Amino acid sequence: MLTMMIVLFATLLLLLGSGVWVAFSLMALGWIGLSQFTSIPTGNVMASNVWGSSYSWELTALPMFIWMGEILFRSRLADDMFTGLSPWMQRIPGRLLHTNVVGCGLFAAVSGSSAATCATMGKMTLPELTRRGYDERLVIGSLAGSATLGLLIPPSIILIVFAVATDQSIARLFVAGVFPGLMLISLFAIYLMIWAWRFPDRVPPAEPGVSLGEKLRRSRRLVPMLALIVGVIGSIYAGLASPTEAAAVGVVLSLLLARTQGCMNRTVFRDALLGAVRTSIMIAFILAGASFLTAAMGFTGLPRDLAAWIAAMELSPWMLLVALTLFFIVLGCFLDGISVVVLTTSIMLPMVEAAGIDLIWFGIFLVIVVEMSQITPPVGFNLFVLQGMTGRDILSIAWAAMPFFLLMLLGVVLITLFPQIVTFLPEAMGNR
Repeated sequence: MLTMMIVLFATLLLLLGSGVWVAFSLMALGWIGLSQFTSIPTGNVMASNVWGSSYSWELTALPMFIWMGEILFRSRLADDMFTGLSPWMQRIPGRLLHTNVVGCGLFAAVSGSSAATCATMGKMTLPELTRRGYDERLVIGSLAGSATLGLLIPPSIILIVFAVATDQSIARLFVAGVFPGLMLISLFAIYLMIWAWRFPDRVPPAEPGVSLGEKLRRSRRLVPMLALIVGVIGSIYAGLASPTEAAAVGVVLSLLLARTQGCMNRTVFRDALLGAVRTSIMIAFILAGASFLTAAMGFTGLPRDLAAWIAAMELSPWMLLVALTLFFIVLGCFLDGISVVVLTTSIMLPMVEAAGIDLIWFGIFLVIVVEMSQITPPVGFNLFVLQGMTGRDILSIAWAAMPFFLLMLLGVVLITLFPQIVTFLPEAMGNR
């Protein structure tokens, strides 16, 4: 087993380090594992698994949610959110800094993508908050951290990928992400309030008061987005629609929203559709490679042997989670979140199941840890987005996001101590 692990690990590092696409790297790794360490006909296994992974019904929701996010990315949703939220934030310690946190949480609930959340909200809040005199480092850090909520708050693209890779219910994973997402929003908001109390001179004074009627009038611009959230997530939780059906509803509602805003034309429609196609094909290709790698690893017996080796160490579930957290953070420094999920599930799941850890809970745990990797150099996608928007170097952006990285680590500790934060809604949902 040791020889096989060394060969496969060295091959993976060589392929990824040389710039080979993740999907090709996974397929090559599976091919080497089967051809060199088993007598199984490699071509047959590859053909059947790549084909079998391409027509999963659960995957139908993926391009639909991506398309919905692409449409909303090109709409005026961020402008509407800032206009609707800002009057209510003036009296809260930290004031308009909270628009990053709440705005990203709301946009995450309709986009499913961390990078899209970061780019869309950043276009509005970065110049606006900087112009008003807010601390630039905290503006960048709060945006980098809050944008990661796009991976957790449903509809999450990475939760769909995890569900397909592990044969779990997409609907149950979606509702499992609701309370952890709200928990992280609360932690971020509390941090901003504490920071504002400690450094009151670094927060601009409140703007002239806005009457309640004016606040309510501006808040009407939030209604379409809230209706979209209720239409998508509410229909899943109520059992009225499957994730795939809810995704189709979300696309129709987002098209109507963009149309009523005057943002929808032939060019926008084409760009959104092509963007969704490109992203969906990339993810589907990675899943095909991961499916072949999973089958190859099963034939080699590596996951079973590795799980037995971990079991022989007699690690407690707590120590196993500590080791996995460190492992995923390090891996996330070099790979994007989807690649981390599909690359590790075939090896990690046997030992996770052997430790008696609930797979729905583990999916949320994994996504939060992957969220943390989105703001760690050298391959933190949110860092790249913010670098392009601010012109600052990666390390300064990562340093600004460090408090939010630690808050997400605290979130991992909290869901470990109180797993009901994750499991309550899926258990209440029953078999729907």
